[in-house]
Amino acid sequence: MQMSDTRQINASPAEVYAALLDPDMLIKCVPGATEVTGSPEEGFEATVVQKVGPVKATFKGQVTMTDMVPDQSIKISGEGKGGAAGFAKGEADVKLAPKDGGTELTYDVEAKVGGKLAQLGSRIIDGFAKKMADQFFSNLQQTLEGSADGEADAGEETAEKKGWFGRSKT
Repeated sequence: MQMSDTRQINASPAEVYAALLDPDMLIKCVPGATEVTGSPEEGFEATVVQKVGPVKATFKGQVTMTDMVPDQSIKISGEGKGGAAGFAKGEADVKLAPKDGGTELTYDVEAKVGGKLAQLGSRIIDGFAKKMADQFFSNLQQTLEGSADGEADAGEETAEKKGWFGRSKT
């Protein structure tokens, strides 16, 4: 399965590139990630818990960064095994270009699955793969564009919910 998309991120290409190489940032951005260790030079080891249709699995795998051109492009390759659920592997070619005071991030992703996951059917797998890629780049964008704003928004939303459910009878 293949997919492509473009996002405008309000951060410099250098900031976006650095974020893609930072294990602390990756754990925040990879949906379901419980652990990410390693370095861009030697590769990362990751543990990700995901539910695809009726199949829930913990994937342990390797992520490698190649074709690295600082502040311009990077190829991210990953492969994980989820025990009886099967395996998942994929590659993302990520390109960064300065645009409108920020960065235009373009990605092309190719993903493959095997084992029980492959038996779920291409519609479920394709939808899941697209959702994972979209979620990763959305998380990256939100984290880079200002977690301080995001935290304030989340706090206001929580306060509103508390106010709604905890109304006093005055």
